[in-house]
Amino acid sequence: MATEVTVPVLGESITEATLGEWLKQPGDPVAVDEPIASLETDKVSVEVPSPVAGVMGQHAVAVGDTVQVGAMLATIDAGDGAAAAPAKAPEPAATATPAKDESGAGYGDQPGAGTSDSPAALSPSVRRAVLEHGVDPGTVKGTGRDGRITKEDVTAAASSKPAAAPAAAPAPAAAPAASGRGEERVRMTRLRQTIAKRLKEAQNTAAMLTTFNDVDMTAVIEARAKYKDLFEKKHGVRLGFMGFFVKAATMALRDIPSVNASIDGDDIVYHDYADISVAVSSPGGLVVPVIRDADQMSVATIEKTIGDFGKRAKTGALKMDEMKGGTFTISNGGVFGSLMSTPIINPPQSAVLGLHRIEERPVVVDGQIVIRPMMYLALSYDHRLIDGREAVTFLVALKNAIEDPTRILIDL
Repeated sequence: MATEVTVPVLGESITEATLGEWLKQPGDPVAVDEPIASLETDKVSVEVPSPVAGVMGQHAVAVGDTVQVGAMLATIDAGDGAAAAPAKAPEPAATATPAKDESGAGYGDQPGAGTSDSPAALSPSVRRAVLEHGVDPGTVKGTGRDGRITKEDVTAAASSKPAAAPAAAPAPAAAPAASGRGEERVRMTRLRQTIAKRLKEAQNTAAMLTTFNDVDMTAVIEARAKYKDLFEKKHGVRLGFMGFFVKAATMALRDIPSVNASIDGDDIVYHDYADISVAVSSPGGLVVPVIRDADQMSVATIEKTIGDFGKRAKTGALKMDEMKGGTFTISNGGVFGSLMSTPIINPPQSAVLGLHRIEERPVVVDGQIVIRPMMYLALSYDHRLIDGREAVTFLVALKNAIEDPTRILIDL
């Protein structure tokens, strides 16, 4: 007897999704609540659990198909998987060897065995990263759910490859490659489509302007170096810079409420709370979970929340409700090496703060030229609501709090 697996309710106002990846193939044993497929929505990836234990039956839809809530995805047959094993036996032994392909661990174990052209078990974004970086998935340790390889795993493996590796290929072998310029057409994920649509809408709707300032990070760096071990021992999380910036931003938002407001038709909506959206990377692109009531949190609680978001974003475990709302966004491009940028507003919010890399620069302090660790700050804002004076005042308040963290402690 077969049990149907249908598309679950995905959240308020969300009626469809795209099948991003099959996590179980026909004939695989399946446990109760074990994920069998991954669905991509406008905001996050959602894993579909099996309602019963048994054997994976036939797939009703293909990767990339759009499915409606309630539609059938696949069937789960009764049994423990033993009866389904012979169905896979006709495959040639040389290509059937990597039984671990579902997690990517067995891919490419036998050079020359033909496994390099059978990456079907990897998600589209991971396959693309493998091709771009020339990484053998068999050498990559997966950090995703159930040990699956993520795009970040491939990127990390590529950056750690020995520099001498390219020299192993003889020079004449490069000649044929020059005439074979390949292309790959990959459909945009639903998340990427939504990102593109919303960012373009923001440019078309808001009167966007960006103002800059810089901040001396000396005091925060010294505080972090002095207390990071005690902080981690007490709170179980590393002390980073984002906790300071989020806390300082909530104080500046309280002083300049228009930066924390939004436009709704002909009305301005002011918020007496600060729900801070923080941009984090996921295999499918940038996602923006929300720290609720960040103005009521300590630096330690903020750091714990951000760390949890980052971990779950990599495995696609963020929930729909965690992506909704937000009154102000902080995006830290500095972790990728960005020196300066003009971030785009996340509608319906009216402002976004961009953080950048810290680098030592000569500055004048008390009439003396000294070397200090400096960071550029960028505030993009909707000029329909926020005046230049308010934007600059916000950045100055943020700068003062970071350069003198005691202000955060005594709420100045």
